[in-house]
Amino acid sequence: MLAPMGVFPLCELARALLAGESPSTKGNMGKKSRVKTQKSSSGGTSAVTSPKEMMNLISELLQKCSSSAPSAGKEWEEYVQIRGLVEKIRKKQKGLSVVFEGSRQDHFAALMAWAQESGASCDGFCVSDFGSEGFGLKACRDIKAEELFLWVPRKMLMTVESAQKSVLGALYGQDRILQAMENVTLAFHLLCERADPSSLWLPYICSLPQEYDTPLYFQQEEVQLLLGTQAIHDILSQYKNTARQYAYFYKLLQTHPAASKLPLKEGFTFDDYRWAVSSVMTRQNQIPTEDGSQVTLALIPLWDMCNHTNGLITTGYNLEDDRCECVALQDYKENDQIYICYGTRSNAEFVIHNGFFFQENAHDRVKIKLGVSKSERLYAMKAEVLARAGIPASCIFALHCNEPPISAQLLAFLRVFCMTEEELKDYLLGDGAVSKIFTLGNTEFPISWGNEIKLWTFLETRAALLLKTYKTTSEEDCSLLEKPDLSLHSRMAIQLRLAEKQILERASASGRAKRLHFEKKLQEDAPLPCYEESDIALLENSESKLPVILRQLEEGQEVSEEEQSLLLNGQKEMFRMKLEADTEDEKKDGGGDTVLDLMEKGQREAAELTANRTEEKRE
Repeated sequence: MLAPMGVFPLCELARALLAGESPSTKGNMGKKSRVKTQKSSSGGTSAVTSPKEMMNLISELLQKCSSSAPSAGKEWEEYVQIRGLVEKIRKKQKGLSVVFEGSRQDHFAALMAWAQESGASCDGFCVSDFGSEGFGLKACRDIKAEELFLWVPRKMLMTVESAQKSVLGALYGQDRILQAMENVTLAFHLLCERADPSSLWLPYICSLPQEYDTPLYFQQEEVQLLLGTQAIHDILSQYKNTARQYAYFYKLLQTHPAASKLPLKEGFTFDDYRWAVSSVMTRQNQIPTEDGSQVTLALIPLWDMCNHTNGLITTGYNLEDDRCECVALQDYKENDQIYICYGTRSNAEFVIHNGFFFQENAHDRVKIKLGVSKSERLYAMKAEVLARAGIPASCIFALHCNEPPISAQLLAFLRVFCMTEEELKDYLLGDGAVSKIFTLGNTEFPISWGNEIKLWTFLETRAALLLKTYKTTSEEDCSLLEKPDLSLHSRMAIQLRLAEKQILERASASGRAKRLHFEKKLQEDAPLPCYEESDIALLENSESKLPVILRQLEEGQEVSEEEQSLLLNGQKEMFRMKLEADTEDEKKDGGGDTVLDLMEKGQREAAELTANRTEEKRE
């Protein structure tokens, strides 16, 4: 019998479960499938399976998913084994999942009526079918940019706080995993309310898709199309974590006294959990708690029907009126689809956590892990210069889909990575060594022409080598995408791997162009640009010359996105009060100044410096 988790400290299993899916936020694009009938997808009923037989399968799954990480190259083999166990369990659970009759769109009228009765705004838009984008909100009148057109009061939201007050509360109070994983708590809250015919949220729950297009719903051969991509590790981990969590909670529901009153004990299937996890993963957002002192996860009915486009974050939380509010991203004419921006996510993140590929993604990127080898003779010196710039000696960076393909932080890292011993000494001990740190990520101030040639050669070569790890070429992928009989999930997988390759191809080409440019500078014996120490404040606060010392707003930091995210949409405009919607929020450290505070301070100093210079010129 599994002991109640609240009785003892977190064990290895608990830590493994806590390594599960990072909370993603908001998403509603991709296939919006029709709701199934009360029986299974094939109409059959499940064969009788003894509780002991099912528990043995669950225990085997839990053991397999809780084992140590597989060795390099064995991840796919482990995935196939885990998936095989899951499919055995799903087969025995066939026909046991709770589903609703009718099609999804049959429930939209009830959703709108419930929203209106609950005090949400329902004028000016309606739910409509937008073909390949699925269901979304359609303007029923002209809506002006920045017009407040949608608000949803707290009483409509499903939150961790409402879960604690529900039938789930007793188990939540005693299980450490539920307490530590808010997204899992929301998933169980959703399942419990779905099983309750009198639930307050039933109009909302009935309007949700019955299936999603996240990789949790991919066929094995569709996942296989992503082998060799950078996204595959996260996709395999997502499946393993979900299977592990399901097995753990299946056993918990059968054995924990506090679970006896839950409506899930007799019918908690893997498909149920996959649906609930996907519903939460594609829709969850952070809002302030009822007392405003913290943030908590929430599902926001009606608003989460909005589909994604590029732009700014236009959603926030009105603490005074205690409601989620959304203003229009742009002007909309009657019958236009109303979009919101989910944030600056890569297509890998959209596919894995939201279940769609966004063709026009202006923020697409691929990860690249770089580090200074500890066996290198100059390691200590390079690590010290990087530390002064606030950059780890080993870090995950990003190559971007647009120009420039690298951030100020990655430029700074590569410059230090390629420094000679003399250049390192100059940045450690030379005149103005501290001040020079601010120029490391600035494109206008190269260390030397030789250093620039080396770093761009490195980038060109590294991107070219990464391209060779793929099993297909970009041309082959383009040909595959022309096939009319390609499944939706196969198309998404091929689009994603093609997008990764195109980013690497552009990065390699950019590296080559930069290398040739600086080789010409070296041949011409062109003078290096100089800077004055008094220019540093200006360097700090130019958008294109972001100082590396303030690089927390860039990629590469070791703080996870969910720890930083304090906002709706998974983005960074806390209750629409402080931050620009297109910036990344930071987590405060020990009550000191945040990066945003430092940048605002720097901007003030820069403005004062400019004003002083103007006065000096007048005098």
